[in-house]
Amino acid sequence: MRYNPHDNDPFTLKGVNFTEGYIAIIDKPLEWTSADVVRKIKYELRKVGFPKIKVGHAGTLDPLATGILIVCIGKATKMVDQLQSEEKEYEAELMLGATTPSYDLEHPIDKIYPTEHITEQMVREALQGLCGERLQTPPLYSAKKVEGVRAYDIARAGESVELRQALINIYEMELLEYDLPRLKIRVRCSKGTYIRSLAREIGEAVQSGAHLTALCRTRSGGFTLRQAHDLESFLEKIAESETK
Repeated sequence: MRYNPHDNDPFTLKGVNFTEGYIAIIDKPLEWTSADVVRKIKYELRKVGFPKIKVGHAGTLDPLATGILIVCIGKATKMVDQLQSEEKEYEAELMLGATTPSYDLEHPIDKIYPTEHITEQMVREALQGLCGERLQTPPLYSAKKVEGVRAYDIARAGESVELRQALINIYEMELLEYDLPRLKIRVRCSKGTYIRSLAREIGEAVQSGAHLTALCRTRSGGFTLRQAHDLESFLEKIAESETK
């Protein structure tokens, strides 16, 4: 089993037998879905001699998020569940005083709330109060399935549905920047945590509204963003690798 090295350069995939298993740490591009990344890597691998290669990812990132996407190739796909279950860390930016239907910038603002009463101390207390193990409701605009149908497909059809709450754990939250109405936070959490939902919860905790404006996954298990390669350079290295 191999994975891309700690330092980005020098970096080569020459001689790698991807079928035997390879873990790629990719910095997912903005506006790409996680499935888009998997499809593109699979396409490039087929071009260099791996026509039936298996490729999967260990933990979905929303299109408007960037950062670590663990891509498992070949026999490494057997590790997807294990890698997906590990602790995650994010840096998130949110805007207080307004909400959107998707809890992020995918949809326009639908409601405005006051922010004049909010103080930095209130925000710090809200972050602390939301830490710990608890239930969280996923966003309606999410990949969660309801009777086999993705929730976002139901939402885009103009229908409403109640999503089942999931048990999550917020291990730690840190306020990195306070510039009302903008906040930047660091979140260390369990798998299954929706940072978009957390942004909305923070808005409610300070008696206002909030939505996510930027998100980067900086760590997943033992992998950090420093180890990640941008997708374009990784695809170039696949093209340069030896044909099997």
